[in-house]
Amino acid sequence: MRGELTAKGKATRSRIVEGAAAVLREKGVASATLDDIMVRTRSSKSQLFHYFPAGKDELLVAVARFEADQVLEDQQPYLGRLDSWEAWSEWRDVVVKRYEDQGDQCPLGSLFMQIGRSTPGTRAIVIELMRRWQESLAAGIRALQAAGSLPADLDVDRRAASLLAAIQGGVSILLSTGRSTHLRAALDQGIDDLKHAARTTE
Repeated sequence: MRGELTAKGKATRSRIVEGAAAVLREKGVASATLDDIMVRTRSSKSQLFHYFPAGKDELLVAVARFEADQVLEDQQPYLGRLDSWEAWSEWRDVVVKRYEDQGDQCPLGSLFMQIGRSTPGTRAIVIELMRRWQESLAAGIRALQAAGSLPADLDVDRRAASLLAAIQGGVSILLSTGRSTHLRAALDQGIDDLKHAARTTE
């Protein structure tokens, strides 16, 4: 697809991507067809190839980007306002619920398995998701520092990276076992570690 999309074109493309994401969640990446997506999105084959000229793989990359954005969107507004211990607790509950509801099926992981991590753009999607997620956690820790709830010399980026790694580990185990025990423990321990650091300021 060449050139800048019009507002109508952007809306149509977004409708196709969101509709495709819904189909892939319902039928699975391997089973869903372009015909399924066309029916759901009320699109013709010519429309699909107009917005995604490289075909299904290009569409799947766009859906992967949408699913990555959804990971963070599902944590809002809590992820964007981690300025109190109560807010951290609320965010923790939202994260646990999201992944418990998702169960042992990961739309984003399934997409990457189908299109391959070597497909242009896929690795960048994961890198960008992790960067934005870690930056949001770091912003929350800095908000606690600004409020005097955490010491000023705390290594914010290291703490945020550690917490994100713990979450990803818990999610990985949940996807393998269907149980959220480790995710809950990872989140609780990460927040408890921050609270322990807070006690050193008192």
